Amino acid sequence: MVHPERGRSYDAVTGTFSPSLTPETTMSEHLNNHHRNTLQELLDHQHTGNIHWREVRSLLEAVGTVEDAHNGKVKIHIGDTLLSIQDPGHHDIDKQLVVDLRKALTEAGYSAEA
Repeated sequence: MVHPERGRSYDAVTGTFSPSLTPETTMSEHLNNHHRNTLQELLDHQHTGNIHWREVRSLLEAVGTVEDAHNGKVKIHIGDTLLSIQDPGHHDIDKQLVVDLRKALTEAGYSAEA
């Protein structure tokens, strides 16, 4: 099943949506420029600037699923990885979250060469 708005396939086994990709496409071709820029910032080990949560959340919604839990946590599914974090709200994300997201994104096949 393909998500009608985002063109993502639904995996009934894991219960998650994933990008609909053909062998000819790269993992990041389905992302818009804002998502690609945020992905680049997350994967750039030399990046020292602030990364805003709303931009990160938008990227995560494009590459996986993001669910708000009732306890102030956010559940993030990227590929086979499940992260549960405290909602950063309107703040920038911290360094540890950058590290965790970088690992999850690279394991899911995303790269800085996008």
